[in-house]
Amino acid sequence: MKKTGFITFEGPDGSGKTTISRKVVEALKNEGYDVVYTREPGGIEIAEEIRNVILDPKNTKMDIRTEALLYAASRRQHLVEKILPALEAQKLVICDRFVDSSLAYQGVGRGIGIDEVFQINQFAIDDHMPELTLYLDVNAQTGLSRITSRKFKDRLDQEDISFHLEVVKGYEQVVERFKDRIVKIDANRSIAAIVQEALKTIHERVLD
Repeated sequence: MKKTGFITFEGPDGSGKTTISRKVVEALKNEGYDVVYTREPGGIEIAEEIRNVILDPKNTKMDIRTEALLYAASRRQHLVEKILPALEAQKLVICDRFVDSSLAYQGVGRGIGIDEVFQINQFAIDDHMPELTLYLDVNAQTGLSRITSRKFKDRLDQEDISFHLEVVKGYEQVVERFKDRIVKIDANRSIAAIVQEALKTIHERVLD
């Protein structure tokens, strides 16, 4: 039985990604796995500071390429300071977002291009890609309704609906491009059903 691996959760805003990933981590810990749970942008002090700059609603003048580069910089520091040491220590790493988010949000949502954003991130991550990515596929209207109901909206939450719809299209392209790594999960169901399928997939694809 394998006890280590790098697994990421992806999905547009409102997909329930953070809720599901946290419940999956709790279940895996109950099964006896040594799990490191983290998130992007952020996860460690320097990356969290970059996150604050990226998502601060006041930073309306931020150029789209600056945004993409800041995400990559945050990702690099997070990778070398937290993810890689955990994997070297034979721990299971589960991350809420990773490079696929940049491909969807900046590559397609911002219109920079998936290939261009992927090149920026390859420099940052040095080919350290997840073994498995679980993409929570939610109806666009459902996801958007969850965003609008949030009390605090960060800089990306405040983008208009057209941006978020482009992000969903971006994820569809990313899922197709990396279909050997990414598993799509229907996130329009109950939390319990989603968590159960996620755990089953993790065991089949990484741990068993």
